[in-house]
Amino acid sequence: MIFTDVVTIGETMGLMKAETPGPLALVSSLSLGMGGSESNFAIALRRLNTTVTWVGRVGNDSLGELVLRELAAEGIVVDPLHDPTAPTGIMIKERRTMDQLKVWYYRAGSAGSRLSKEDIPIERIAHSRLLHLTGITPALSPSAAQAAQYALDVAREAGVMVSFDLNYRSSLWSEEDAGRAFRNYIAQADIVFAGDDEAVIAVGKSGDSLELARRITSMGPSQTIIKRGAEGCAAVIEGIEYEQDAVRVNAIDTVGAGDAFVAGYIADLLAGCTVQERLLTAVRVGAFACLVPGDWEGMPRRHELSLLDATEPVAR
Repeated sequence: MIFTDVVTIGETMGLMKAETPGPLALVSSLSLGMGGSESNFAIALRRLNTTVTWVGRVGNDSLGELVLRELAAEGIVVDPLHDPTAPTGIMIKERRTMDQLKVWYYRAGSAGSRLSKEDIPIERIAHSRLLHLTGITPALSPSAAQAAQYALDVAREAGVMVSFDLNYRSSLWSEEDAGRAFRNYIAQADIVFAGDDEAVIAVGKSGDSLELARRITSMGPSQTIIKRGAEGCAAVIEGIEYEQDAVRVNAIDTVGAGDAFVAGYIADLLAGCTVQERLLTAVRVGAFACLVPGDWEGMPRRHELSLLDATEPVAR
C-alpha cells in the first residue's frame, strides 16, 4: 500500500459547462470534465509536490471512469470505490453573463453520497501527516457524515493533523444544521479554513475577519484562516494575528479558488515554511485558479508561482 502526506475524502462529480454566456436552455453544447472541492484541493496539492490520496465513491459508469482517470493522471493516489447501483453525480456550470456563473448540482442519491464508514482507509490515514475534510461531505447523507467523523476519529487516535474547510453549500443543508456540524468539526480540527459568511454560520454572530478567526480559534483549533477572496486573507495562528493581501489578477472563473488557497497553505505548512510564506503561497495558488475556465485546470506547479510577478508577457 502506498502512503501519502495527505488524505482527503469527498465527492467528485462529472462537470458539464457552457463555454459561452447566456441562458443554459439556449446553449447548444457543453464541454465535459470533472470537479469537486476535495479533488480540486488534491490536484493543487499534488502540483505543489505534496503527495495526496483521494477517497470517494464513483458510479460504475463512464463519468466515474473519467474522474478516476483524471485523478490518476495528476499523480494522485486513488482508492477506487465503484458503486454498482448509484451513478456518479453531475454538476453543470451556466455562464449567465461574462462575469456571473451559476452551478447546478445533481447529486441526490449519487455514488459519492453513499460513502460509508466501511470505505474509510484506516491505514492510509494513520500513516499520513494530515487528513483534510470539508463541510460538503457530512452534508451529503447520514452515511457520509458518519464516514467523515470516523475518518476524523482515526486521525485523532493516530496523532495525525486534521484540517477542515467549512465550504458551506446552501443546496445541501440549512445554516442551522450546518452550524451545528461545523462547530463539532472545528472543535476536533487543528486547522480551520472559512470564508467570512461561513465563519458567521459557525460562530453565530458577525464581526470582522480577525474577530471571526479569534472566535473560531477559541473553539479548539490552533490555526484559523479566513479566506477573503479578492481581499486576501486573515488568520490567527498559534495566538498571533496575520493579514495577507490578495494577488491582483483578471479573474475568469473563481470556482476552485478556495480549494487552491487551502492547498497552497497546507503544502507550505507540511514543507516547514513560515506563516507568512504559507499565506503568500495560499493567495498565489488561489489567484492562479481564477485565471482559466474550470475548477482545477489552472492550479499551478510550484515553479510557476513566481509568474505572477513577471513584468514581461513573453518568456523566452
